[in-house]
Amino acid sequence: MKRIFSWDNLPEFLRNERLRGITIFIGVLSLVGLWLAFIYSWILGVIGVFAVLLGLIFSFNTMSEIGKDTNRYISDLSYRIKHGEQEALIEMPVGIVIFSKNDEIEWVNPYLQNYFGDQIVLGKKIEDVDESLAKLISDHAEDGENSTVSWGDYKISLVVQRELGVAYIMDITHYENIAQLYNDEKLALGQIFLDNYDEITQSMTDQEISNLRNYVTNELSRWAQDFGMYIKQLDDDHFFLLTYSKTLKAIEEDKFKILDIIRESTSKQNFPLTLSIGIAYDDLNLNRLADQAQSNLDLALGRGGDQVVVKPQDEEARFYGGKTNPMEKRTRVRARMISQALQELMNESDQVFVQGHLHPDMDSVGACLGIRRIAKMNNKDCWIVLDQENVHSDIKRLLEALKEYPEITDSIITPEEAVEKATKQSLLIMVDHSKTSLSIAPELYNKLENRVMIIDHHRRGEQFPENPILVYIEPYASSTCELITEMFEYQSQEEEPINKIEATAMLTGIFIDTKSFSLRTGTRTFDAASYLRSAGADSVQMQELMKENVDSYLQRNHLIEMVEFIDKDKAIIAGEEDQIYDSVTADQAADSLLSMTGVDASFVITKRDDGRVGVSARSLGDYNVQLIMEKMGGGGHLSSGATQIEDKTVAEVKQGLIDILTEDDETETDSDAE
Repeated sequence: MKRIFSWDNLPEFLRNERLRGITIFIGVLSLVGLWLAFIYSWILGVIGVFAVLLGLIFSFNTMSEIGKDTNRYISDLSYRIKHGEQEALIEMPVGIVIFSKNDEIEWVNPYLQNYFGDQIVLGKKIEDVDESLAKLISDHAEDGENSTVSWGDYKISLVVQRELGVAYIMDITHYENIAQLYNDEKLALGQIFLDNYDEITQSMTDQEISNLRNYVTNELSRWAQDFGMYIKQLDDDHFFLLTYSKTLKAIEEDKFKILDIIRESTSKQNFPLTLSIGIAYDDLNLNRLADQAQSNLDLALGRGGDQVVVKPQDEEARFYGGKTNPMEKRTRVRARMISQALQELMNESDQVFVQGHLHPDMDSVGACLGIRRIAKMNNKDCWIVLDQENVHSDIKRLLEALKEYPEITDSIITPEEAVEKATKQSLLIMVDHSKTSLSIAPELYNKLENRVMIIDHHRRGEQFPENPILVYIEPYASSTCELITEMFEYQSQEEEPINKIEATAMLTGIFIDTKSFSLRTGTRTFDAASYLRSAGADSVQMQELMKENVDSYLQRNHLIEMVEFIDKDKAIIAGEEDQIYDSVTADQAADSLLSMTGVDASFVITKRDDGRVGVSARSLGDYNVQLIMEKMGGGGHLSSGATQIEDKTVAEVKQGLIDILTEDDETETDSDAE
């Protein structure tokens, strides 16, 4: 019985749920109609029976045909879909390889077979057929998404389904070539500036100026022709550069040798001329591109000139050149203009805040005292922001000496007090640094970020305040105290002049930063020192401030005992992992190494009290330690630099430094060979 009433024995249309429902509905409706007909008249009922039978037969036949047509359509559609899938696997322009758990090829479609040539691949391991493809499949087996990779001369989009043993390969070489062409042909704009053209030509005859101008123009034109660039002279010392990104890449690989060519050639003629170049690219908006190029040029000049800054939008800058000491080219006119501008800013402010860098040295604190005195000359309250708990012994001695000057001591406040006192009309002056991350009170900067002035003698770095209202960065100066000392003679002399302790602190700052007037010292440095000496700077008190305590002396000598040499002219000291060293002691150890015969550069790596690893770098000027420190995340001067690194050990930082030094030596060797 079960077999008789099995679904398989029913007509095909009754197996369809919808047609079955219609059939039941028609049957029920017919029975109801017959029942009503017999109630009314048996004759009418008999007629109804015949009519219902005819209707049911017609309906059943019709629905049977509909069911058969539907099944035929579904069967035909299934066949077409299956056939289409098979054709797609064989004909579509996507390579498919099916492989076993042992990476043996079980099947490839004809499209992929073309890439293997006449080679028989079935039954072979993928690595035996193509080792590079096997590595790609292995490396990207867990990606779960498209991966654009290189396979020989091809660029492919690869999807691997390891659990199914299938890899899909799409050749996108043509599209990648188009994308590469698009990127290669992006415009790059540049600004070229002759750093010291005005200073050099002041003492030259018209004939000599003409010869110099022609030489520079010819060299730049030849350089442009060699690389297929466009250069247009805008002024005697200013050129515009237009090129493509692909050309820019070739110039970067050439390390901008035009800098060396012009510098060396003009130096031989006793007219040492240097170039600064700022280049921007990777932006479709030409206005933004031009602004970025100018900003990059400003950065190059702020770092001392004789270098190139290449920086696309929202990416890190790349630096080239900057291997020579910048020439002193600032004038007293600029010092007077900055001094007067500072005076106007102070008059527009309700109060002034001045802060140096973390772990302040004598130049930083002396500069703060100098700014405070200038503020007093303009009848403005000035607060020196200083964390007195975390200072070196020389600063502690200075603070002790300042107790005899209550008006100065009362103006020294903590970072927390400064943030509370600051208003929208306050002026913040950052001295001896331009990186906000190095400030004693970053919160104060955040509060007054639109009312900031910078006075510094270090080369400008990437991390720079966005909207300073006045910038006075002179890498040619020996110290920040020197820059501020020059401002005094352009301030009102009616108020109380600089006093003895302020002059002593500022002269000490100059003395320490110049290593007893032996490094980065120009005529202006001695002029500033002479002014401070005449203002009452006490040489005996200077010696007292610079005295080293016994612990620091022993710690410094202990560091020097661990010195190692790289290539005989570079000295490295790495302190113990579990020993905390004072940053000033590390600096002094680096300075001491330079007094050794044959040492051109010194590096001291120590653990700091904040848990970071600090690196102090020094040189005599022939080796640019600033570039080395920038590669490690820091900065500084050509002859003085530093950095602090988190989450690394002293040994790891040492190895990283050695790798950079080795790489630089190899680059210089390759350059000399060329």
